[in-house]
Amino acid sequence: MPQAAFAQSKSINYWHTFTSQSEQAGLDEVMKLFAAAHPDISVTPENIPNPEFMAKITAAVVANTRPSVTMVSSERFRDLLAMGALSDMTDRIQSWERRADFADQRFDSITADGKIYGVPGFAFVDWMYYRKDWFEEAGIAVPTTLAEMYDAAVKLTDAGANRYGFGLRGGPGGQYTILNIMEAFGSPVLHEDGSTGLDRDKAIEGIKYFADMAKNAAPPSAPNDGFRQIIEGFQTGQTAMISHHTGSYQDIASKLKPGVEFGTMAIPAGPAKRVARLAYAYNSITKPEDADAAWEWIKFWGEPDAAVAFLEKTGYFPASTTAAQDERIGGNPMYAAASETLGFGIPQPSFPGAAGWAESTVLPAFQRVLIGEATPEQAVDEMIAGLAEATS
Repeated sequence: MPQAAFAQSKSINYWHTFTSQSEQAGLDEVMKLFAAAHPDISVTPENIPNPEFMAKITAAVVANTRPSVTMVSSERFRDLLAMGALSDMTDRIQSWERRADFADQRFDSITADGKIYGVPGFAFVDWMYYRKDWFEEAGIAVPTTLAEMYDAAVKLTDAGANRYGFGLRGGPGGQYTILNIMEAFGSPVLHEDGSTGLDRDKAIEGIKYFADMAKNAAPPSAPNDGFRQIIEGFQTGQTAMISHHTGSYQDIASKLKPGVEFGTMAIPAGPAKRVARLAYAYNSITKPEDADAAWEWIKFWGEPDAAVAFLEKTGYFPASTTAAQDERIGGNPMYAAASETLGFGIPQPSFPGAAGWAESTVLPAFQRVLIGEATPEQAVDEMIAGLAEATS
């Protein structure tokens, strides 16, 4: 791009939600590569913790102090679009020399009315970690269904020894797994025609299943356990299985030996559907005045060397098909489950009010089931009422 194109700004800031050491290491690596390729553009990263993100970006839009580029999760897209936080990037993306490296559907969760508002920087591929050594010692096969997973979790639980079959995330962030379980039992919240709603009976089945898992195979701390707790529980030998995504791979591998002490597996199938999220973290132009320099930063994430370098530090999968075919990924058997999930994974349900409803209604309702203050029926009724209010 001609030097004159950067008359707008050569200094941009980037709002992201990276928090772990591995994520920061990955961002640092991408920034080093970018600085070498674009020495005339300065990027200042700014971490915005997930719980504070929507409040901060809303305030920035109102005060016209928005960042140059913002990381956008698929479930937040509609809310950000509604508040006018995002710029139309359709023309830039369609004329991009690496556009063919990205399957069309990878832009679905950042597209509205034919306009594209971001580029996928990397993928959150849901999968599971399991203690390979424990499974082999007990003679238990890797589960392929949720029923098999429950049985394995119960068999591997010895509460007296502080050893549990499943690290259940009932605290912050756990709302998304709850939605996945209900959909796996036949109750998606977002339907093909764009309408929202829960199938009460199927949702109750899912909540009962997950509550039984908590009662019979998860640590007592499950109602409050968030990301860090389930990761540490697995790393320290408290739990035999956890569900997360590829982004925690390096954290796990820093404590346990890949392929020996732990393995990875695709999310097991539920009675109605196999539900694993294939969600993308998008990078979007949020300050039009910095659009040209911002675009250079955004599209750099699609370069294979940048994508693979980020994966090697974090475990986050490339969104680019070209990058995902790199031998450094395809040649590693630990990533086979993620590659399998690329074939059936689905995006997070995204509609106005989705993130707020999931966090403020779905999670607390399920937590009350876990601590005995509500029945599964009461929890689902609360979710249904909250959804109607959130989407009205």
